[in-house]
Amino acid sequence: MSITHLIILLIVVVLIFGTKKLRNIGSDLGGAMRDFKKGLEGEEAKSKDEQRLQADPPAEKAAEQKQPDSTESK
Repeated sequence: MSITHLIILLIVVVLIFGTKKLRNIGSDLGGAMRDFKKGLEGEEAKSKDEQRLQADPPAEKAAEQKQPDSTESK
């Protein structure tokens, strides 16, 4: 595909859709990509937090599990 093919294709697209519609499509596409990236970053952070919590349980709960309650045995 040469540069002349690309120019002809661009002219045809502009004639069909118009410049205003192309600007709207471009901004909508950019916003969708931005939201998609934010969603991926949120999922990565969420999965990292879950992995960290699975690997390292909170110290309070670990101490409670190791020490039996002395009041129940009496």
